[in-house]
Amino acid sequence: MLRIPGQLGKDVCDPGLGLTRRDLLRVGGSAFLGMSLAQILELQQARAVTNVGAAATTGSGPGWNKAKSVIMVYLQGGPSHLDLWDPKDNVPDNVRSVYKQIPTKLPGVNFTELLPKLAQVNDKMTMIRSVSYTPVGLFNHTAAIYQIHTGYTTDKVSPSGQLEPPSPKDFPTFGSNIIRIKPPTVPMLPFVMLPRPLQESGVVGKGGTAGFLGRAYDPYYLYPSGDDMDMNKMERISVDDLNLRPEVTSSRLERRARLRDVINKGMPDVDKAVAKYDLNEYYDKALGLIISGRARDAFSLAQESDATRDRYGRNTFGQSCLLARRLVEAGTRVVEVVWPKVANSDNHSWDVHTGLSARMRNQSAPMLDSGLSALIGDLDERGLLDETLVLAVGEFGRSPQRGVSTSGNSNNDDGRDHWPYCYTACIAGGGIRRGFVYGKSDATASAPLETPVHPIELLATIYHAMGINPATIVYNHLNQPRELVKAEAVTKLFA
Repeated sequence: MLRIPGQLGKDVCDPGLGLTRRDLLRVGGSAFLGMSLAQILELQQARAVTNVGAAATTGSGPGWNKAKSVIMVYLQGGPSHLDLWDPKDNVPDNVRSVYKQIPTKLPGVNFTELLPKLAQVNDKMTMIRSVSYTPVGLFNHTAAIYQIHTGYTTDKVSPSGQLEPPSPKDFPTFGSNIIRIKPPTVPMLPFVMLPRPLQESGVVGKGGTAGFLGRAYDPYYLYPSGDDMDMNKMERISVDDLNLRPEVTSSRLERRARLRDVINKGMPDVDKAVAKYDLNEYYDKALGLIISGRARDAFSLAQESDATRDRYGRNTFGQSCLLARRLVEAGTRVVEVVWPKVANSDNHSWDVHTGLSARMRNQSAPMLDSGLSALIGDLDERGLLDETLVLAVGEFGRSPQRGVSTSGNSNNDDGRDHWPYCYTACIAGGGIRRGFVYGKSDATASAPLETPVHPIELLATIYHAMGINPATIVYNHLNQPRELVKAEAVTKLFA
């Protein structure tokens, strides 16, 4: 951190506050050049990244550049497609879902009884029933999470079989690539991840960082206090970085910003030393965020009516979906809502090796049904769905046969194991076709019967919808050229 020594209260325009010059660079509840807001507005530009060329935003075809923002609803843990939105008839008892089938808005397309609300909005979205890692499956949560977020696999695996913790050498998550190439056009947080990190056991955050792009492109991590079973944690959102201290008015902060400019002009050697950090650019972005109040207002769920909050569901997932809508409405480019339970765990985790019948009926499915249906419906009613791409997907599905081990885990008769060879994703908005089913699984939902879609093709489709060429080159920590993703967009998903 740049520190300009000086006597307390003798070197600022507000001597009564007893501040040093260092305090000029403090805003809100934490240091501007410290941990929180600085993760979004980091001063350092990663040396390994080349300037974004015109080719990055040059493209064509159905859906190109239709979306202004993207919401990833990440269902970490791996939901059972057979027990949600791809149920099967005329199959053995250990394959058939324990839940009844119900009709949806689309003739001939059934969901299970767990999704009555989503069944009423599937005319606004496309169901991809052929997502598949074929021919190479990824049965490990963290490995699959990493690939679907970054487009790449990693060979760095710990003795436990899990990936190692996040590293500055990691490939960047998709949102970091997006905000580097197409930053927001308004003073707003560019990329927000909530309400908890991506996680399998002790591996926390893998696949959810900017990696070799540098911390300047990390998400703003909004993780309210409380454990995963605390359904009221969204009531305790704290965004201290975005608040002015009570004694500091916006005009006073602007005066301090001008004083910073005066100090810098008198320190040419320091200016030269930090020139590559784009200090003014990032300071101005942070100052704009704090003074405008745009981000603070977006985080205020209390501004929503009780009816709207009830519609989304008074739980962590539902209120996170509501906050995602508020953020994109305010100008955030990328929001990721991570399922609020660690991937490999119990209760409302999607990792249903045991207790599937009760856990999905009473915990996870009702939250998904209310939150996701409300998000899609609300965006559409507000005229935001056409410019907001929404993707709901997990790292894999669940095994067609209950009680069978596919990943080395033990499963009882009321549980399904990991299954990367065929599962379902839900995609809507941003030019995506409405009321459409893309792809088809076989009789037992074990494999795609037609038009398989690899998870990294979903990433390519996101980039395409955002007006970013998936083949854009980025340079890693070794200055090696790499594509954003080695896949092409699935343009048939677009209207």
